[in-house]
Amino acid sequence: MKNLWRVLPFSLILLLLAGCGKQNLTALDPRGPVAEMQYSLIILSLLIMIFVIVVVAAIYIYVLIRFREKPGDNHIPKQVEGNKNLEIIWTAIPIVLLLILAVPNVMDTFTLAETEPDEDSLVIEVTGHQFWWEFEYPDLGITAGQDVYIPTDTRIIFDLEASDVIHSFWVPALAGKQDNVPGITNSLWLEAPEEGVYQGKCTELCGESHWLMDFKVIAVDPDTFEAWAQGMAEPEAELSEPTGDVAAEGREVYEENCLSCHAVGGEGGNPQGGPDLTNFAEREVIAGFIEWDAEDGDALENWIREPQDYKPGNNMPAFGHEAIDEDEMDSLLEYLDTLRVLDSE
Repeated sequence: MKNLWRVLPFSLILLLLAGCGKQNLTALDPRGPVAEMQYSLIILSLLIMIFVIVVVAAIYIYVLIRFREKPGDNHIPKQVEGNKNLEIIWTAIPIVLLLILAVPNVMDTFTLAETEPDEDSLVIEVTGHQFWWEFEYPDLGITAGQDVYIPTDTRIIFDLEASDVIHSFWVPALAGKQDNVPGITNSLWLEAPEEGVYQGKCTELCGESHWLMDFKVIAVDPDTFEAWAQGMAEPEAELSEPTGDVAAEGREVYEENCLSCHAVGGEGGNPQGGPDLTNFAEREVIAGFIEWDAEDGDALENWIREPQDYKPGNNMPAFGHEAIDEDEMDSLLEYLDTLRVLDSE
């Protein structure tokens, strides 16, 4: 009992901390038909388990009280072994409970497995890398990194792959998780009924920085999505000739140091490189998790200088002062702040 009182406070603290986390990173606040479907199964399972616990506990307490040992009472209670009625009851009840749970589970499993695209669907090919996400829109001819834009009220088909090790794609507010396996394509679908930013995460232990492998699903109205897709598909001329001398110098620094790994406007990059930077200035975080502000370039500069300090095990090389001096870094940051396809500042 003493040990119980020692453990209980820590258990309560852990329970409270379990509710802390990033926005939308919970399956208990469903925002789409898939998440709502899965949430209803969670609730159904929980109710059945509570029902069983309550009934068993009630019977247990009743038996303890009703048949407790009493002074002077030495008679043996009536034995019920071989009672067919009781055996039928306690065999039938679990079967009924399992059927109540199994039928909606099987029906929803078939519904969730229907990942064949139709004419109204949008297909997005997702590739997991150590430790970032690549999103390719084959029908639109564009590629994005870290942030995946989707139109609202549209069935989105995600085809999931991995370039190195097993990853796992999870957007809890919109859908359940699915593995990204090298050489195998898994699929899932989801739909966002309303605009918003939905937090996503890798849930497979994929290396040192597994827990930092975050991404965002950004749901926008169809018109905004169309404008974003058009800006991502045809930005070459605008992005390759930034306005302003400092940004133009930054473009040169980018071409000398970053072009071989990071594409901008369809130029540069490679399959084993880093995320596409075409709309980099629209992102709220660097490397999937570092919050940053374009007016304060310290976070971005620190990431470029020493990426291993923030995301151990990632494939980005460090660019110290001998590679990019302070003036070049300032111009590079200025250029990166121009990489937008939707908003302009």
